[in-house]
Amino acid sequence: MRSHRSQLRPSPVFLLLVAVTVGGGVLCTLGNPLAVTAGVVLLVLGGWAVSLCLHEFGHAATAYRSGDTSVVDKGYLTLDIRRYTDPVLSFVLPLFFLLAGGIPLPGGAVWINHRAIRSPAARSLVSLAGPLVNLVLAVALTMLVAGVSVPLGLLVGLSYLALVQVLAFVLNMLPVPGLDGFGALEPYLSERSRELAAKVRPWTPLVLFLVIVSVPGVSRLLFGAGSALFAAVGGDTTAASIGYSEFMFWQR
Repeated sequence: MRSHRSQLRPSPVFLLLVAVTVGGGVLCTLGNPLAVTAGVVLLVLGGWAVSLCLHEFGHAATAYRSGDTSVVDKGYLTLDIRRYTDPVLSFVLPLFFLLAGGIPLPGGAVWINHRAIRSPAARSLVSLAGPLVNLVLAVALTMLVAGVSVPLGLLVGLSYLALVQVLAFVLNMLPVPGLDGFGALEPYLSERSRELAAKVRPWTPLVLFLVIVSVPGVSRLLFGAGSALFAAVGGDTTAASIGYSEFMFWQR
């Protein structure tokens, strides 16, 4: 049986994702255009995977502090992306959504014992903790490159990764079943409303992706709101736009 300490230790899988992200950052500092493009791709994909782990960890850690100790035995506090539901839903689909359209839709989910949470307000905070992690990461990344001299490739890569975090925050705060914005409201809804939401929740990410890429104006509205918030937290929208172009290099 694993010790309590091992259940709280960052997993090797998470550390590998961090290493991929750092490796991408190193490539971004090289002058070769091909290396910079590869570096931006690795930096953003690796950084997005790391943020998925931290997002779910935020939910789990808040639930733990609010009374749900079962998250320890489930391995949610190890930052292992494999612990957050199905690997395809937790890892493959979010990366696909990001590669296909630059859309950071949520992936994995932690199963919280809501009966163990002390109050409706605490249950709402558990839902909000994940997107707030994305927002904190966005601010941290923008501060990392603000006012300092860094290689252009690293600047555009980190700026786009920060924008991805802001977009993830905006998307997750939508009051749609399956997203954290709805989860924050759910404790105050009727039992009938929660039952209806549970039926559509599994399909939400795919439907939302299709709406964003196919309904005129939706993508522009999403990226417009994300860019405005990104600029408000100090982000360089020009650098993020160049980073997006490097990341989606096959569209150039």
